[in-house]
Amino acid sequence: MNKITGGDPAAHSKDVVANNVDRLRSLLPDAFAEGDLDFDALRQLLGGVVPDREERYGLTWHGKRQARQLALAPSTGTLRPCPEESVNWGTAGNILIEGDNLEVLKLLQKSYAARVRLIFIDPPYNTGKDFIYPDDYRDNIRNYLRLTSQVDGEGATISSNPEASGRFHTNWLNMMYPRLFLARHLLQPEGVLLVSIDDTEVHNLRLICDDIFGVENFCGCFVWEKKKKPSFLDRNMGSVTDYIVAYAKNRRMTPPFVAGSVEAGKKYPFNNAGNPQSTLRFPPRSVTFSCQDQMVPAQDMSDGNIVTELLDDVEILNGTNTNEFKLMGEWRYSQARLDSYIAANAEIVISKIPFRPNYVNRSGEMKKTSNLLSHRVNGVPTNEDATEEMRHILGADAISYPKPPGLIQYLVRAISSEDDVVLDFFAGSGTTGAGVWRQDLEDGHHRRWILVQLPESLDEKDREHRAAVEFLDRQGKPRNLAELTKEYLRREGERMKEASPMFPGDFGFRVFRLDSTNIREWDPRPSDLEGSLDTAVDSIKAERTENDVLFELLIKLGFDLCTPMESREVLGKTIYSLGNGALMV
Repeated sequence: MNKITGGDPAAHSKDVVANNVDRLRSLLPDAFAEGDLDFDALRQLLGGVVPDREERYGLTWHGKRQARQLALAPSTGTLRPCPEESVNWGTAGNILIEGDNLEVLKLLQKSYAARVRLIFIDPPYNTGKDFIYPDDYRDNIRNYLRLTSQVDGEGATISSNPEASGRFHTNWLNMMYPRLFLARHLLQPEGVLLVSIDDTEVHNLRLICDDIFGVENFCGCFVWEKKKKPSFLDRNMGSVTDYIVAYAKNRRMTPPFVAGSVEAGKKYPFNNAGNPQSTLRFPPRSVTFSCQDQMVPAQDMSDGNIVTELLDDVEILNGTNTNEFKLMGEWRYSQARLDSYIAANAEIVISKIPFRPNYVNRSGEMKKTSNLLSHRVNGVPTNEDATEEMRHILGADAISYPKPPGLIQYLVRAISSEDDVVLDFFAGSGTTGAGVWRQDLEDGHHRRWILVQLPESLDEKDREHRAAVEFLDRQGKPRNLAELTKEYLRREGERMKEASPMFPGDFGFRVFRLDSTNIREWDPRPSDLEGSLDTAVDSIKAERTENDVLFELLIKLGFDLCTPMESREVLGKTIYSLGNGALMV
C-alpha cells in the first residue's frame, strides 16, 4: 500500500499552468531562456513591439531582434514555374528553386509546414571569402531582384564578408538566425535539422540552435573526415574534419539515427572482463553446444582475464543442456536480458570447454550510427572523392569543395524513409538531390527533395570561379551558381537513369524562380492619374502567364507545388482542376 501525503505531488490535481508552459515550450522554444519564459521574446514572436533594452542570458548580438523580425515579416514574392528548364515537368516530384532562401522559406510555410523529415544545409563557413546575403528588412524581394540584376538599382553588390570587419560573426548570425527560425516550422514533429559547419562558427551555431530549437533537442554532433590528407595552410595544425550539428524538432519523438542493420548471425559474447561479478541461470534446453555429448562437472573455467565458474554439473545431450545450470562470472548481460533472449527463442551457443556463452543475433534489427563519419570506418567519402565525381559528371572542375553525394546518402539513410521530404536551402552544386536519389536506388523508396539556390554571380576574374564560368559559357548558360546546380542534377539524373533503367523512381525535377508577386501593385502617377487608373484595370502584371498566377494561388492556399493538375476548355475559358478536384480555377 502506498501512502500519499498532502504535500506529495501525486495528491495534487494536474498542474494546468505547467501543462500550458510545456505546450508553449514545444511550440515556441525560442521564447525561453535558461528554462524560463522570456515574455519580451514571446511578445515579439506574437507580433508585438518590444522596446530596446538589455537582453537576457543567452547568445546576444547586434541585430538579433531585427533578425527575428525579419523572419516574422511576410514575403511579398511568388515562385514562377520554369517548365522549359525542368526535367519531366509533368510528373516530377522534386523541386529546385532559384532564389533567396529566406524569401523562399517564407513562401513554403503554408504548403510544407510540418511536412519535411530531414533538412540538410551547408551554409557559408565564414572564412572571410564566403558570400553573406545582405537581407533588407524593408523589402527583401526588391533587394533580391536588385542584387541579382533583375531590376535596376544603384549598383549594390553581393560581396564577401572580410574577417577584418568588426561584425564578421554578427553578419553571419544575422544571416543564419531567420533562416533557421523558418526552417524549424517546416520540420515534421519527428524531423531533424543537420547543419554542416567548421570550427569558426560551430560554437555560435550551437547557441542559436539552442535558442530556436531548445537545448533539449540537441541530438549530437557528427565529425566528418572531409580529407584524406591534412591541409597545412592553418598556422597551428592541419584540419581534416568538419562538423555536422544535429537538432530535432522534438527529440522525444525522433527515432534513433541508424547505420544499417545488425549483421545476421553475428556473435556477441556474454563475458565482459571488468564488469561486476554475478550469476546467470540457464534453463534446460536453452543453450546449443558444439562440443560432444557428455557430463561436464562443476569447475572453475577462468582463464587469463576471463572469470567464469560453472556452479552445477551439466549434462549435454543431443547438442543441448538437459538440466538447468548456473555460471558465475563478469557478464555483459543481466539475467533479465538473458530471460528475454530465451523467451524470444534466440540462439545462445557454447562451442567448447571452458564455457564461453555467446548470443547469436539473427533479429535483423537496426543499429545506431556513431558520430564519426569516416572513409576508413564507415565508407563515407571525402571532398577529394566529391571533386573526382564532379569532374567526371561535368567534365570540368566547375565546383569548389563540393559535398560528396555519398555523405548525404549516409545521412538520408540514417534519418529518413519511404515518401519523406528532404530539404536543402543552401543547395550549392545540388549533391543533396543526388544523395537522395542514390539512397532511393539502394532501398527502393520514393523520397522527394526540395533544393533552394541563390543565383549568385560567378566572376571569371576569380580563380575559383574561372572553370565554372568557362563551363557555363560552353553550355550557353548564365554565369551563376544556380545554373550549375541545374546542369549537375540534369546530368546526374540521366546518368543514374541509364545505370538503373528498371528503377521506377523519379529522376526529374521542377524548376521555380523567385520573383515579385503576379498581382499588380497600386502605383499612382500624380502627373497622369487617368493613365494610372487605366493601368490598374488589369490586376495581373502584363508579362505574367496563367501558369504564374496558378502557382501563386497554390502557394497562397497551401497546396503542394507538385499537386496534380488537369485543364479543360469550357466556353472559351480554361478550367483547371488541382489535386483531383480539391481546387477548381
